[in-house]
Formats: sequence, C-alpha cells, structure tokens
Amino acid sequence: MCWKMYVMISGVCLCSLQDWNLTWHTDVPELTQCFQNTVLAWLPCLYLWLCAPFYILYLHTHSSGYICMNHFNKAKTAVSFLLWIICWADVFYSFWERSRELFPAPVHFLTPTVLGITMLLSCLLVQYERMKGVQSSGVLLIFWLLALLCATVSFRSRVLLCIRKVLTPLYTTFFIYYILLLVALVLSCLSDQLPLFSQAVKDTNPCPESGASFLSRITFWWISRMMVTGFKRPLVESDLWSLHPENRSHRVVPGLVQRWNRQRQKAKRLAEILIVKGPQQSKEPSLLWALCLTFGPYFLISGLYKIIHDVLMFVGPLILRLLISFINSPDSPSWHGFFYTGLLFVCTCFQSLILQQYFHVCFVSGMRVRSAIIGAVYRKALVISNAARRSSTVGEIVNLMSVDAQRFMDLSAYINMIWSAPLQVVLALYFLWETLGPSVLAGVAVMLLMVPVNAFIAMKTKTYQVAQMKSKDGRIKLMNEMLNGIKVLKLYAWELAFQDKVSEIRQSELRVLKKAAYLGAMSTFTWICAPFLVALSTFAVYVLVDERNILDAQKAFVSLALFNILRFPLNMLPMVISSLVQASVSLKRLRTFLSHEELQEDSVDRSATASSVCVTKRWFPVCVFSLNVQIPEGSLVAVVGLVGSGKSSLLSALLGEMDKIEGTASVKGSVAYVSQQAWIQNSTLKENIVFGQELNDPWYQQVVEACALRPDMEILPAGDDTEIGEKGVNLSGGQKQRVSLARAIYCDRSVYLLDDPLSAVDAHVGKHIFDKVIGPQGLLKDKTRVLVTHGLSYLPQADLILVMGEGQVTERGSYQQLLTTDGAFAEFLRTYASVDNNDSGKTQCHPPNMTERLSPPNMTKRLSPPNMTKRLSPPNMTERLSPPNMTERLSLSPPNMTKRLSLPASLSPSQPDVTECLTCALCPQVKLSVFLTYAKAIGVPLTVVSVLLFFTHHLLSLFSNYWLSWWTDDPVVNGTQPDRLMRLGVYGSLGLFQVFGYSLSMSIGGIMASRYLHQCMLHDVLRSPISFFERTPSGNLVNRFSKEIDTIDSVIPSILKMFTGSMFNVLSCCVVILTATPLVAIIIPFLGVLYFFVQRFYVASSRQLKRLESVSRSPIFTHFNETLLGASVIRAFREQKRFIGESDLRVDHNQEAYFPSIVANRWLAIRLEFVGNCIVSCAALFAVMARSSLSPGIMGLSITYALQLTASLNWLVRMSSDLETNIVAVERVREYSHTDKEPRSPPDPWPSAGCIQIRNFGLRYRQDLDMAIHNVSISITGGEKVGIVGRTGAGKSSLTMGLFRIIEASEGQILIDGVDISQLGLHQLRSRITIIPQDPVLFSGSLRMNLDPFNSYSDEELWRALEFSHLKVFVTGLPDKLEHECSEGGENLSVGQRQLLCLARALLRKTKILVLDEATAAVDMETDHLIQSTIRSQFEECTVLTIAHRLNTIMDYTRVLVLDKGEMAEFDSPDKLVAQRGLFYNMAKDSGLL
Repeated sequence: MCWKMYVMISGVCLCSLQDWNLTWHTDVPELTQCFQNTVLAWLPCLYLWLCAPFYILYLHTHSSGYICMNHFNKAKTAVSFLLWIICWADVFYSFWERSRELFPAPVHFLTPTVLGITMLLSCLLVQYERMKGVQSSGVLLIFWLLALLCATVSFRSRVLLCIRKVLTPLYTTFFIYYILLLVALVLSCLSDQLPLFSQAVKDTNPCPESGASFLSRITFWWISRMMVTGFKRPLVESDLWSLHPENRSHRVVPGLVQRWNRQRQKAKRLAEILIVKGPQQSKEPSLLWALCLTFGPYFLISGLYKIIHDVLMFVGPLILRLLISFINSPDSPSWHGFFYTGLLFVCTCFQSLILQQYFHVCFVSGMRVRSAIIGAVYRKALVISNAARRSSTVGEIVNLMSVDAQRFMDLSAYINMIWSAPLQVVLALYFLWETLGPSVLAGVAVMLLMVPVNAFIAMKTKTYQVAQMKSKDGRIKLMNEMLNGIKVLKLYAWELAFQDKVSEIRQSELRVLKKAAYLGAMSTFTWICAPFLVALSTFAVYVLVDERNILDAQKAFVSLALFNILRFPLNMLPMVISSLVQASVSLKRLRTFLSHEELQEDSVDRSATASSVCVTKRWFPVCVFSLNVQIPEGSLVAVVGLVGSGKSSLLSALLGEMDKIEGTASVKGSVAYVSQQAWIQNSTLKENIVFGQELNDPWYQQVVEACALRPDMEILPAGDDTEIGEKGVNLSGGQKQRVSLARAIYCDRSVYLLDDPLSAVDAHVGKHIFDKVIGPQGLLKDKTRVLVTHGLSYLPQADLILVMGEGQVTERGSYQQLLTTDGAFAEFLRTYASVDNNDSGKTQCHPPNMTERLSPPNMTKRLSPPNMTKRLSPPNMTERLSPPNMTERLSLSPPNMTKRLSLPASLSPSQPDVTECLTCALCPQVKLSVFLTYAKAIGVPLTVVSVLLFFTHHLLSLFSNYWLSWWTDDPVVNGTQPDRLMRLGVYGSLGLFQVFGYSLSMSIGGIMASRYLHQCMLHDVLRSPISFFERTPSGNLVNRFSKEIDTIDSVIPSILKMFTGSMFNVLSCCVVILTATPLVAIIIPFLGVLYFFVQRFYVASSRQLKRLESVSRSPIFTHFNETLLGASVIRAFREQKRFIGESDLRVDHNQEAYFPSIVANRWLAIRLEFVGNCIVSCAALFAVMARSSLSPGIMGLSITYALQLTASLNWLVRMSSDLETNIVAVERVREYSHTDKEPRSPPDPWPSAGCIQIRNFGLRYRQDLDMAIHNVSISITGGEKVGIVGRTGAGKSSLTMGLFRIIEASEGQILIDGVDISQLGLHQLRSRITIIPQDPVLFSGSLRMNLDPFNSYSDEELWRALEFSHLKVFVTGLPDKLEHECSEGGENLSVGQRQLLCLARALLRKTKILVLDEATAAVDMETDHLIQSTIRSQFEECTVLTIAHRLNTIMDYTRVLVLDKGEMAEFDSPDKLVAQRGLFYNMAKDSGLL
C-alpha cells in the first residue's frame, strides 16, 4: 500500500519522492522537491479537512454568542482570502506555462488547487467561529503553525536556490504566501473581542480564561496578571475571578442529584421485583455510576491527553538510543546530534504542554465533583427523615462534606493511572524486549510477584481507613457537642473530663494511623525495590544466559531510562490503589447517607379548602399515637399538656416532619412556624426578620413595634443593621424569641404554629406580645393560630383548647366548656390557678402545664419511656442542636448586645470570620517558626535520623548507577566482559542496601507531630474564655478539628517524604550532569536563578490562594450547621431553595479561591518543565559537542539523569509549594495557642459557709464596650436565699457571668468566704459553685457520664440524687439503667427529663452555693413545683441565688436584688421592697402579685 502511494506521488511529481543520500547521508541535508510539493504541502490541508467536520459540529452545539464584525476578524478573513488568491494565481501560472508547451508536472496544478480550497475553508471557518462567539481558535492556530513549519522547509530550499541564482516567477508568489502564513499565525495567536450577551460582560471580575487566546490557554499565560499581583502584594478576595458557569454549583449539583435519584428509583423498582420473586439480596443504588454519568464525558478528554502523554514518554529513551549510537559512530554527520537534541527539546516541550492540559482537566473535574457532593449532601440534609437524621450525627455529615468530598477531588488527578499505569508498563516492556530480548521476562516475573503484596497492602489499608473514619466521626461528633455545650462544660468545670474523652478517641485514631504507617513503609519498600529488582533481574539474566551478551551503554542506559519510566507507574499504582480504597470507603459512606429515608412529601395535604387545619385518625410512631383534630379557619387554638404529652409533636405532624402511618392531615394555606427554642441566623437583625422576603417598610415597622423590639434596636450600635452573631450569641433568650416571632409575623402566612414562643420573655413583654400579636385584637387576629403554651392566663381568650396526654387529645373545648366539664383540666386549674393568677400577665417562663396527671405516680407515668419522645420531632431537634445558651442570656441582655459587634455592621454575613481574612492578608509568608513548630512536634532526633536515612538511600542509588556506567565502559575481550559477575554482584548489593527506614521514620514522626498538635489545640481551645467561643464561629473550630487535623495526619507527612525525595533527586541529577558534561555549569546557574525566581514568584500567590481557600471553607460548614439547627423552620417557611442557593454561593466562593490555585500549579509546571527541558537539551547538546572526549557510559548516564530532572524539578517545586501551603494547617492549629487562657489551679476544700461579698463590682464584655454592670455592692450571708430580678437587659445574667468568671471583672471584686475569686483557679472556683441552667444540655453517652463525668460518686449516691430529682422510677424502668445511652444532645429524653437530670447533677455536687438561672423555664407547673420543693429541702443550708422572671417563685426568699441598667437599684426582703413602692413594687404589680 505504502509502495503504491510512493509510486503514485512520484508519478505526480515526475521525479523521486525521497533520496536518502540527499536527505540523511550528507553534511548539508535537503528534502526533494517532490516531497516538499506534496507531503509538506498536503499535510496541513489533510489536518484541517479531518478536523473540520467535528469542529463544525462542535461549534453548532456550543454557541457562546455572536461577535460583531471588527477590524481583527476582518483582517483574519482578508489574510485567508489573499492566500486563496495566491494559490489560484499559482494554478493559473501553471496553466499559462502549459499553454506555452512547457508542460509542468501535475503536482503544480494539484497542490495549489488543494491549498486554495483549504484556504477557502479556513476563511469560512473564521466567519463561522465569529458567528458562534469563538474568540480564539486552536484548530486554526495549529493549522497555520503546521502550514508555516512545512512552508519553512520549502522557504529554505528556495532561498538556497535564489543564492545559486535559480529563479522562477513562482518564487515570488511563494514568498508572499509565506509572509501571509506568518501574518495568519500571528493573528491566530491573538484573541477577538467578547461576544454579545456574554456572561463575562455581566461579571465584575470575569475569569480571563474564556477570553484568552489558544496560545495563552495552553501555556496558562492568562493567569499571569494575578500572579504578578500576588507577587507585589498579598491577594485579597476582590482579586479572585468569578467562576465559569460550567463550574458553578447550580450547574453541577442538579446533574448529580438527578442521576442519583434515577439510580435510587431503579434500585427501588428492582427491589420490588425481587420481593415478588422471592427473598434475594437487594441491589444498592450506584453512586459511582451516577458520578460517572455526570462527569464522565468531560473527564474523557483527560483520557485522550493521557494517552498522547504516555506515548510521548517513550520518545526520550528512543532519542537517547540514537544519541548513544551517534557517539559510537564517529563518521556520522555532526548535524545528526544537533537534530536529535532539537527533536528531544521539541518532544519534551510538547509532552509538558499535553501533561499540564491533562492535569487541568482532571483538577477542574475534581473541583466539580467536590461541589456536586457537597451540594448533594446539603440538599439531602434538608429532606432527611428524623429517624435517619439520628443515625447520622453532625460530625459525620460535616466529615462527608469536608473529608470525603475532598478525597474524591484528590483522586480525580490520578484516577486515570488505573489504566494508564498498565499501558505504560506494557509499552516499557515492549521497548525493553526490543533492547534486551527475552531477558525482560525475568523483570515481568518480579512485577507479578509484587501484585499480591500490593493487594494485601490495599486490603489492609481499606480496613484501617474504615476504622480511622469511624474514630474521626466519633471525635468530630463529640467536639461538635462540646462546642455547642461549652458554657455547660465551663460552668460545671468539666473541661478536663471531656478533654480526656476526646483524647481517648484520638488515641484509637492514632493507633490506626500508626498501623497504616507501617503499611505505608512496606508499600514504599515495594516502590523502591520493584523497579530496581526488575532492572537487576533483567540485567542478571541477560549477562548470565550467554557470556557473549554484552551490556554496553546503549543497552544499559536505554534500559535504565525505560526502567525509570517503569518506576513511575509501579510507584503510582500503590498510591492510586490506596486513594481508591479511601475513595471507596468515602463512596460507601456517601451512598449510605444519600440513601437515607426522606420526609414524606404527601404527609400533609396543602390543598385543603375546608377547615384551616384538619387531622383525621392519624397515627405517628411513638410520639403521637392517635389524633382527630379539626381547627376552624381564623381561630386561636391553645395546646396544653405536661412535658412529653405530644404538644410539639402535634405541630411537627402539621409541618409534615413526622411519618404518617394512616389517616389524613391537611393545612389550608401557607404556614409560619415559631420553634420552642428560637433559631437565629448569623446575619443582621433586619435580615433575620425579613427572612428573604421583599422589604415592606411600613409592615416591617408595625411588626417590630408589636414584638416589642423597638427598645432593643435603639440600644444596638447599628440598629436593625447590626449583625447578629452565630446562634444569636449577642441576643438574650427573650430577644431571640421575639425576633423569631417577628420573622413569622412579617412573612404573613395563613396558619401560624407557635411552640411556646412566650416562655422566655418578661411578664409585661409577654402580655404586650399576646395583646398586640397573638390575641383576639393582635396583628394575627384573622389568621389561624395554634399556640402551645404553659400560661394559664391566656387560655380564656382562646377559641379552642386542646389538652394533650399520652400522645392524644384527652379534652377539647373552650375555656368555659372545659370548666363546666369539670375534668382533669378543671381540677388542674383549681390547683394552680392561684399561682398563675399571682403571675397573671405573663406568658413567659413556661408556667403551668395542664393535663390530668397531678400526683407523683402520674408524674412517674409521664416520664415513662413511651413518653420520652416529644423531642424526636424536628422542632425539638432544633432545641437539641441549638446553642446551649445555658443561662439563655448569660451576658446577653440589651446593653451587652454589642459584645460581638466590633466589626462593621456592613460586613456580609457570609464572611463570619473576618478577623481570619485580615490575619491572612497581613501574613503573606509562612514564618520559619511554623516549620520549627512542626519539627519540634516530630522531635529533633527523629527529624535528623529521617534526613540521614534519605541521604543514605539516594547516595547508594547514585553510586549504583555510576557503577553501571563504569560496567558498560568495560572493554570487550574475546566477545565477552570478563568482570561481569563482579560488576553484577556490586550493582545488586548497592541496590539492596537502599534502606526503606526513611519512609517509616517520616510517617511515625508525622503521627507524633499530629498527636502533639491536636492535644495542644484541644487544650488551648478548652482553656479559652467563653468570649473566645462567642466571637469564633463554630464552623471554624470544627474545620480545625476535622480538615486541618486531617491535613496534619495524612497530607503533610506524605508531602514531606516526597519533597525530601525530590530534593535529593534534583541534587543527584545536577551532580551527575555536571560531572559528565562540565560545560553545563555555564547554563545551570542562569537556569537555576530562573527556576528560583519562578518558584518564589509562584509561591507568593499560591500560598495566599491556599489561605483564602482555607478561610472561605469555614463559612460552608458554619452555614451548614446553621441550616441543621433551623431545618424545621426552613421547611415550614418553604425556604429550602433560598438556603440551597446560599450554600451553593458559599461553595462557589470557596472554589473561586481554589480554581486559581490549581491553574497557578499548571502555570508553574509549564515554566519549570521548560527550564528542565532546557537542562536536558543542554546536557545532550554539550554531550554532542564533546563526543570525542566522552565515553558512551558517562554520556548515557548523564542524559538518563537529565531526562529525570524535568519531572524531579517540577515535583520539587510542587511539593515545596504544597508543603508551604499545607503547613498553613499547622499555623492555623497553633493559632489558638496565642489567645487568652483561663487560669488553672488545683482544688482545695472551699467554700465552707457560702458567704458572698460583692464590692463595687463591674464588668464589660470587651474593652471597647461600655460596662454591662457597674458599682454593685452587696453582702450575702451563708444560707440566704436571694432572688435576682430586673427587666430585660438589667444585667441579671451578667452578674452570674461575673460570679463564675465567665467574664472577668473590670472593676471591684467578689469574695466568697473571704476569698477573692479572681485569685483562684477557674477549675477550683467553678467546681465549688453549682448552676442549674435554663436550657438543659446533655451529651451523647451514658446517663452516668452525664451525671458524673469524672466518676467521682458511687452508684448509691447517683441513685439517691435521681430519687430526689424524681427520676429514679424512670431510670429504673430503663433496660440499661444508669448505662442508658443518651443520643446526641439528649434527644431521646424530653426537655423536662433533661431539666431534672440537671437538678440531679446539682444534688450530686451539693456545693454551698447554688445558682438557678430561670431553671424552670422549660418545664410545666407540676415539674416546676417538684423542682422548687426539692431545692428548698435539699439545699436548705446552702446559699441560693435565683434569677427569676416569675416573681411568685421568690416571694418567700430572704432578700431580693433588683437590678436596673446594670446597677443595683434595690436590695432587701420582698416585703420591705413592696412597702418601698419602688421598682420591685412596680414589677410585682405588673405581674399581678399586688
């Protein structure tokens, strides 16, 4: 076939196509005219015609807009048109010659015609590209480049002919043609203007990639402006580009979610078929297949790049073979060596360009996969059912979004090695077979023996990975609970106990990591041994099979170069397998979570047309057994009942938050929901109220007034534009509840479900809100209102009262009807009416619950396990997950609202950690102290030993290769090398002595550093004052303990190993090249300076981009935690889309910092590989120039090492950059060591009497804020019972903060039994004072652990405490009794049971001072009565301080302290204060006590 083609072309030219004597075997090479006029002329045409159909189809389906005609595309069109004219001019000239009977060869007609038609095609493509919005064409640039390169050969020939004065008129047209080709190439290197309606026109800072020229894109020149900016100054967020639409979450997430849902439906249908056929194992839906379908098409492009790169990898050894042959052939023309050198340079540069395009596609794919996984997890978390929610803790879900999503992104760069590595191995073995023959089979045998070793390592790694992730989940879960309940930990002085628990989990995690390190060392040993053993066995078999087999330089070093290529896939395969194992574990975890059961969409009928709310024979598991309820439209319905009777579960059922077993439920119109514990967003006060709705200012002002928020806004520094801290940290409990209520009112819905919203507000405020909002004359008078309440005073105004008990409605009717019925409700009213009448105006602090059970036996019945489940409903999950505000308003009254608000109010809520951003900007370079900190954490001796082991390993490797070069230069005597056995033995010994201890020592050092750094951070965080937690978003802290610790655990040790190895590799290469060809010393300093400049230029930007990426990662988790807290509220208001959009924006914001960092890596790699390619070419060039004085062995060794240098240089800079960017994790972990710490001292017996003296006491929350309380001086004798009262914001809780030193005093002092508490250690102080908080906080673990985390009390003491707290019967009825496991946040206990457990804690400690901060706010009247009686009997001799809203509970106290505006207003017995007719008198009067 080829011969026929050759003859045909020769016939067209009327001469020979090729003459080797003219082309190769000559000192002045020249191609034949036939070859120039056919092959060189037709090659670019063939390329364009092959590409054109596919390219046109692509343009047809991918339109980017329309580019208007301009001078630039007119010029491109004109040049193509002129080239077309030139070609036809040549055709006409040939016809003219024929008319003169000169009879030119057919090629002179054919070639110009082909060229002319091709130029016309290029002209049409230019215009079609313009109409499709293509700013720069890669297809045409390659065409013009090919055309110019081919024409350059003809240009040289014609110039030589002109010099010889052989001229024809065709030369003139050719020179014009050549100039036009050059112009066309220059024009194709430039970029056209933006298309009309382009997305980039709308963006304020669009990514320049889409508008960059093709040349700029393949060299990544388009990022240079950002790199220059980063070199001049630290990059900030405003420097980051907008993401390309294809990379944004709103594009990538729906695709994955849609395909995953199809997989789930398919698996569900298959399961139904299997159920019909018989019991068989059901098939799980495939998340992997969904990922492949979503991202596979784009990812396939990387496979094409990878194939081209893998083929080009073998060009180097082939050219090395030619160079050694050239050295061994002194008669070869000199230009052969220069040609090989140039060919080597071009091929390596092309290989670099292809490789970086491959990595770019892979990393962008990985970025999209991460966005999609995070988005899918977030969307799932919004619809997951309650049962499924309990099976996945917050820590586990955070790990899914951080660690598991990251693992998929990391894997994307190397996943192609699954097929690429075997391909490289096969190609390497093929070329080795050509070089060494059947001897290579010995090497294949060695590789096959390594397969089971790697398989064993992979299986064990997977086992350890699962165990590690389980420990990590447990640790993050516990840390999340601790951060949510940090105030409880501090007030009970439990930090050390929980620190030990975290350390215990961490220890088990590190044990697994250590086992994985041993496996890693074994794996590294196989990486090092496998390529060497393959080489050794192959060389040994080759020289031992036949003594006449000579191991010369060509065979040895071509083989060695191929073995070096073989080393990469053999090294990478274990790493890829390990990454695959990790990814498979993550895939299973993600699939399990995404397969969880979702809330029933049809559980509530929203299209009701009759009654506003109707529930008919509806059964809900456990919580609410059976309901039949019908609520008229526009009515006010009160729901009452004891704790655990199913009140909140009823609202959950109406919201569709529970599973419907049978019956129907319908709600007419839209719903607004106010949860029992208010959910507040980290945004401005106004945004919390408006909640994404359009601002209607008159209505907004009316709502604010009705909810009594006007005075609070006046106190705030920026009014309603003040940013509210995370979890509403700078608002009191009452203020949060009023903001939550205002949000519901502003949204103007048809049905309002109010879960005890008035429980946390003062008496007069509660009355105001009921009258102005909920009551018959309030803003919601025409709306349907379902109000869960404990307040008796509101019941007469209700249209309907539902009395709940045992999950059922036991009584129903109006207030008068229920009194007439004279049932349990009426009996309850008679029992507690006097109490509530004494507190008549008030809706607050959870007064009475009414149902039929009043006696202790009924109390026991109420606390039995079937009734534990009120808290299983999502509204109560909100309670469970909400920030444990402990004393609900510790430090949070209005004067103190500004404590978190030193940042400008204009700051976006999506940037909660602004101080972190500022810190990043001000610290552009990683300090040496960070590296020293890590080295000290490893241990200096171990660090030195690891470096020495690295040095020994590389020294032996270098010497073994030198030995091989000397071996190949051995003289051949009688067709054999006499010393081959000795040479082989030494070579093998040197290789086997390459120790692998460096890998193990580095891994163990990394684990030691990780243990030390985690323990230090845990210690520093738990010792930080409470103000630290109030100003630091929990997302940041969780991120530190998850992502940053994971980086220190796994990433940094691996990077350190690769960095050290790459550094020694580069040094080895430089030593060998300089020894072999000293002339390279001329160029290496220049290239070294260039390399260093590029590296520093890159690191300046890369480090800052990494910091920005780290900073922008925390808000993702902060927002996610916030969403989990308010999931039921979000669903009730049907705001899921808005919150999904907000999450997507935060993920995109994070990717905006990540995308430039991966492009910067490519920018660096292109330039560094160019430097490396220059060194390779210089080594080859100087070897060619010195071929007369250079032995083939040394020359082969030099070029073999030079071929490795490019990859080693690239890897060194990448690892140095990765090290510098990842070591930021150490910096961020150690960041908290510099914060203020609470002092500690060992406890001793104190106090004995409980006397408290407060002298001129004052405190402020921050130095830049006003005093929260000041000039307070009182003296309390031991055993006194003192009530602390005051209106909202008076400073009641602030005084408690000062007593526990949660906030340090700014002036004055507090003395307990004559001891200044500021001189005591915090652990000593807090362990000697007991508090019963308003919000009961439990931790996951046993009841015993929650009562006694230090194991300080006997079982007898625990049972006695439970008996006095009225929990003994309940706990006795549990299967595991004291070992009963509390779920996360204690969600499997009711609020009342949790409150009684807090009482049991206080009974156990039995300290001389007891503080109650509205401790009965969350319980009903009966429970309140029990708690108060227990306190009076068991703490009779103790000093009791009670912060109270309900004044009736303190009217029998010894004295009452009245605070007003942070100052002591009155302090005396209740009777005397009433007689004085002051503030206390007015408060008592407002409460109906007088």
